[in-house]
Amino acid sequence: MDRLRFKFLVILMSLSLLGIILIQWFWINTSYENNEKQFKYTVNQVLANVGNKIQEKEKIEFYRKLQEYINTTGKKPSKSGFKEIFYIERDSRTNDEIIYTNKVFLEDYTLNEPFFDKNSPNSSFKNYSAERSTKIFHGENEGMENTISNDVHKSFQEGKNPDEIVKREGDLDIGYELYYHDVVSVYPIEDRLDAAYLEELLTLELVQNGIETHYEYGVFSNGLSTPIASDNFIFEDKNTYSFAILPDLDNHSKYQLYVSFPNKSKYLYSELLPFILISLLFTAVIITAYYSAISQLRKQRQIAEIKNDFINNMTHEFKTPIATINLALDAIKNPKIISDQEKVMRYTQMIRDENKRMHAQIENILRISKLEKRELDIPKEKTDIHEIVEDAIEHISLIVEDRGGTIDFHLDANRDTVLVNPTHITSVFVNILDNAVKYSPEAPKIEIYTENIKDFIIVKIKDHGQGMSKQAVKRIFEKFYRENTGDLHNVKGHGLGLAYVKQIIDDHNGQVHVESEKGKGSTFFVKLPLIN
Repeated sequence: MDRLRFKFLVILMSLSLLGIILIQWFWINTSYENNEKQFKYTVNQVLANVGNKIQEKEKIEFYRKLQEYINTTGKKPSKSGFKEIFYIERDSRTNDEIIYTNKVFLEDYTLNEPFFDKNSPNSSFKNYSAERSTKIFHGENEGMENTISNDVHKSFQEGKNPDEIVKREGDLDIGYELYYHDVVSVYPIEDRLDAAYLEELLTLELVQNGIETHYEYGVFSNGLSTPIASDNFIFEDKNTYSFAILPDLDNHSKYQLYVSFPNKSKYLYSELLPFILISLLFTAVIITAYYSAISQLRKQRQIAEIKNDFINNMTHEFKTPIATINLALDAIKNPKIISDQEKVMRYTQMIRDENKRMHAQIENILRISKLEKRELDIPKEKTDIHEIVEDAIEHISLIVEDRGGTIDFHLDANRDTVLVNPTHITSVFVNILDNAVKYSPEAPKIEIYTENIKDFIIVKIKDHGQGMSKQAVKRIFEKFYRENTGDLHNVKGHGLGLAYVKQIIDDHNGQVHVESEKGKGSTFFVKLPLIN
């Protein structure tokens, strides 16, 4: 695959993956917004139901109070009757009457006499905003309160409204509706609404409508807080919903019920959690598949490049010995040469050496293949590593001398007995030394050191050659890898030597790594376990 097509394919796949992720995000975001709208609609419905039931309960208790009066006196209450029922409380210590009013008297009623007698010597007027009134709407004693509360709950459960209850209890005049609104307006919100009842009603309505999350509530009067509120209520614009409760005859209200959901976002996302998890799972699978596909494409591209390099290198490696063999054979055929026994032997030896060289290249390739397949038998024996290093130096010394170079070795390790295969370990050091010679533009200068670190021996081989880039250091032990220097054949080889080194050292439970800097040479470290 050519570079342009590869880049185009990667860009196309990347854009497709990005598009899928954006679509998933858009879907989750849209679902959240829809859930939020549904949540808002449901909460508003709940608040409307709660507001209606609060007023229904208040109406029921107002009419029950009237019905009690009717049952006791046998007549419908007059203005003075209303005064006795709803506005007057007698002080137990002084026996004085305390009259509750909101400073607005019922002067527009059809009855002629004033609703309260302000000149009564034993009466005093008390504004509800100055002192809390008696909770008459919850009964005058505990037994009454429980009876009314139970009846109200029963009425709600039966789906009855105040008008039906009034009709059942006794035909009260519809004009009493006006009395109801004026009477209840006298009392402060804490006497009209019980916080425990409000909380119970809110919880019940929310659960019945499928909303099971923590909430806080508060009742405000014309924007001012009232005692009817939960302990931790905080107004938050995004998470708070409101509804006007206890409206007057004109359907206006100064009271607002606020309900806040501090964990709204978490609750809404929890409803989407199964879908989000499935979406994330599929997205992760797609990303993994994408990464795998790109990796495979890169690997295939690298393999194609390596294959071409390998073919070119092998062609170059075999081309020289084949050419040399052909020249030697042509020379032997020459009548003048064939009669010269010394020259014939020389050319014959040349053919043998070049044949060995090609055989060694093929063996190297087969050996790597067998190593990877775990088919190569590597018997190990107790060996002196210093002897192996010296043997490797002997193999390479003639080449170094021919180029005018030097090999300095400092075998300072006190312990050097290892369990290795001498032949393969010797080949390891020969390969490293051979690379040090090949990649030294000037006369090669090689230094070899050994040292003990705990139960290991470290063999350090340092050259002062051309060095390697950081990218090459990372890949130098890969099969067929050779750093591109602009001239493919400036150094002979096909990138198998160091791959072989890595395989052999790994098989001996050792480690090998390299430190290098461009233009400053390279240092190879071989670490092998000692025999204790």
